[in-house]
Amino acid sequence: MNSPYFGRIDFIERHERQGEAIYLGIAGFLDEQEDHYLVYDWRAPISSLYYDYAPGEVAFTTPNGMIEGQMLLKRQFVIRDSHIQLMFDTGVTIGDELLKQVLSRSSDAQMKTIVATIQKEQNRIIRNDKARMLIVQGVAGSGKTSAALQRVAYLLYKHRDQLSSDQMVLFSPNPLFNHYVSTVLPELGEENMQQTTYQAYLEHRLGEEFDVEDSFTQLEYVLARGRSSGKGETVEEIIPQRDEECAYNARLSGIHYKSSLEFLAVIHAYQERLMHTDMLFNPIKFREKEVLSAARLVERFYSYDPAIRLPNRLELMRGWILEQLEIFAELQLEAAWVDEEIELLSSEDYHLAYLKLRKIERGQGATFDDFDQERVLLAHIVIKEHLKPVRDAVKRLKFVDLSGLYGQLFRDEIREEEADQEVKAGQRSPNENQGSQLGNQRSQLEKQGSPIKNQGSQLGNQRSPVENQESQLRNQRNSIENKPPYWSAICERTLKELAEASLPYEDATPFLYLMEAVCGFQTNGSVRHVIIDEAQDYSPFQLAYLKRLFPRCRMTALGDLNQAIYSHASAYSEIDPIAALYGPEQTEVIRLHRSYRSTRELVEFTRGIVPGGDAIEPFTRGGAKPRVIKVSDRGSLHSLLAAEIARLLGEGYASIAIIAKTASESKLAHQALEPQLQVPLGLITKHSPTFESGVLVIPSYLAKGVEFDAVLIYDGSRHQYGHENERKLFYTACTRAMHELCMFSLGEPSSFITDQPQDTYELV
Repeated sequence: MNSPYFGRIDFIERHERQGEAIYLGIAGFLDEQEDHYLVYDWRAPISSLYYDYAPGEVAFTTPNGMIEGQMLLKRQFVIRDSHIQLMFDTGVTIGDELLKQVLSRSSDAQMKTIVATIQKEQNRIIRNDKARMLIVQGVAGSGKTSAALQRVAYLLYKHRDQLSSDQMVLFSPNPLFNHYVSTVLPELGEENMQQTTYQAYLEHRLGEEFDVEDSFTQLEYVLARGRSSGKGETVEEIIPQRDEECAYNARLSGIHYKSSLEFLAVIHAYQERLMHTDMLFNPIKFREKEVLSAARLVERFYSYDPAIRLPNRLELMRGWILEQLEIFAELQLEAAWVDEEIELLSSEDYHLAYLKLRKIERGQGATFDDFDQERVLLAHIVIKEHLKPVRDAVKRLKFVDLSGLYGQLFRDEIREEEADQEVKAGQRSPNENQGSQLGNQRSQLEKQGSPIKNQGSQLGNQRSPVENQESQLRNQRNSIENKPPYWSAICERTLKELAEASLPYEDATPFLYLMEAVCGFQTNGSVRHVIIDEAQDYSPFQLAYLKRLFPRCRMTALGDLNQAIYSHASAYSEIDPIAALYGPEQTEVIRLHRSYRSTRELVEFTRGIVPGGDAIEPFTRGGAKPRVIKVSDRGSLHSLLAAEIARLLGEGYASIAIIAKTASESKLAHQALEPQLQVPLGLITKHSPTFESGVLVIPSYLAKGVEFDAVLIYDGSRHQYGHENERKLFYTACTRAMHELCMFSLGEPSSFITDQPQDTYELV
């Protein structure tokens, strides 16, 4: 073994006379003859002493209870190629010298294990197996993702008989990150857990019916300040007769509202409303003709006991429709189209019909009606084959008009607003307006056989059951009480996107939730633990959905509010909503304030960018101050960037990132810089599955979670980063640097730079 151990503690148990030297390694090593561990696995109960205590009185928990004693020695080793390179004794934390050794190395294209340098606060994350919901709020570079992956290895070790890697799922921010962390668990001797992205799950569930926008396209729209819809259309085409700024603000308002728990409550109220009225169906069609009309399906749906929940009613509907199709199939036996199709059958189909006929006759010999029987058998074959797509669609509940149901939420609001405007204009009386709102419900209730009394325009003191139900339905219909700004524009845009079979990112989760509320929730009971990285980029709505998707799981959410770069409501904006998922008694919050990734100088600069940054603690590793280079034109920018890259490569840096704001800016930078460099220049896009060490160009939002030896901000000017909602994006880009940070600026630098104390950066 090249590095059999990395630490040693000398421990003597209370009431014992003799202590033991305990060596710790990535894996345990047992002397089977002596039945004695030469090296303990870092996850063993006694190994926690190494991470949690300084020499002195100590204690650790075992399956048999607490063991107390005294630690006499705590020693660290750096062993490479079976030779001890460094050895020193340390106190309560893993020594700064070892950390400096690790952090001073060049970054890797893939994340490495940190078991030799786990800090006490990280160990709390790793060994916590009591909280059902563990929330980690950690600053950039605090090691929260590394700790979470070591946590997975620890849980697999401790609960090996009850937990396996395929029962754990990691939700990553992008496919690139999946590759970046893919080697950590194998290095620790464990199989990789399942890895996916939330976007991949949305596309898996909805991609067959819709063009599902991803979060990066949505973010590009926001960062471009609404200049493009992301699909090649102008904003005027999306929302006619509205100027670009209005459309942009409406989109932002819709993004924020549709990601909120308030909108989740609206969908819950809507679900209850559908129990009584307004259910929508697609007609059952065969060969362009209706077999069952939408009205017939609605009538059947509301003929069931009102107490039966929506998914159960749809199960009954499915069985009934399949029965109706069987009846319809019998009626088609003599249809002319069937004879036409019989003529087109293959010889194999004829042979199959012949064999089936002989089986029916059971060797009785030929009879005078063989031809007629054969024709009936062939007709059944034809009809069955042609009806198969219809039956399959029914089995998959495709007769439910889910797009219409989601659109109805917004269509109702437009109708109500138009009616209100007519009332204000004197074109319509309030009673007429109310009548139009209740027309559909009244008609449906009449079909259910409830008596309706015609009392004219004046309602008496006593109401019929139907009128009471109408009142309740009216309240449910008007459930969106606190409408967000630009609500009419939001509704119009949503309906237009649905009509084009397009689903913006902000609509994907609400649509999926409504779909499952109506058709039945799909759950995964086999997954026992879910890890959500970059949880600040999830909305409260999305986390509530994931909880429903994995009802038996424990959840670990890792995030940093200072890196919440999306426009939707963040689950980390306040800890209370996310903690409420499982309740305070099952939730624990751990906060990490110390940043290990970057040098002290880089942290002292970047922490000033975000509110509350004073709480971020830098590690003691020193380096150069961040530099700001102001240029007047793009040609000079590219020349200076090329020179800076050459300098960094000459100093031995293995990974250098030119971080641009958007994908379009990344493409521009790559095209301009590639001819000027003597080394390959990579371009990272949202479709990139991996990246290698070297020089690359990457959009700011795809750099989340990864790190580089040196970061060059392509354009940190006031023009590019001048809006408050871009502050966290700029912070995220700058905090990717381990050793050097250089910010170029086309014109005046962003106030995110110039507002920092002048002694924290160097202006060139």
